[in-house]
Amino acid sequence: MISIIEDIKAIYRNDPAARNIEFLLYSGFHAILIHRFTHLLWKLRIPFIPRLLSQITRFLTGIEIHPGAKIGKGFFIDHGMGVVIGETTEIGNNCVLFHNVTLGGTGKHKGKRHPTMGNNVMIGTGAILLGPIKVGNNVRIGANTFILMQDVPDNTTVVGTPGRIVKMNGQSVSIELSPSKVEQKK
Repeated sequence: MISIIEDIKAIYRNDPAARNIEFLLYSGFHAILIHRFTHLLWKLRIPFIPRLLSQITRFLTGIEIHPGAKIGKGFFIDHGMGVVIGETTEIGNNCVLFHNVTLGGTGKHKGKRHPTMGNNVMIGTGAILLGPIKVGNNVRIGANTFILMQDVPDNTTVVGTPGRIVKMNGQSVSIELSPSKVEQKK
């Protein structure tokens, strides 16, 4: 219940158009509300029903969240159509996703296959993050950014295809997103 209250607060915090009880009409709210329930069923190892409910929710909202995904409190999906969140995705607290975001796998991994996001992460429209990557805290990922198998450090802004760090710890930078180059700048 606390997570749902925090999710409602996130709507008002992140959407200037949100007024009174209009959040009850938001497809992103419907999707996360159902996900909170299906995730509980998933953790209880109840077969079939969580997947069925998640597919019905996908049909009704255009947002696909696997019941196995772990999502922190204060989560907000703005507009939502086309959002895909894979089974082993982990999302921290106070994160925001815009429409058409994919947090997916590459098809080449077993076990942990999807991204792990820290707290206070914002992912812009059409961004695609693939593989068991780690996205740090306080990260902003621009619209249509593509990140494949590259971790993103804390306190950065990433844009482009392929992803490029343009801001790190409040300083403008231009770093190709690759493990060796990011580690050198820390």
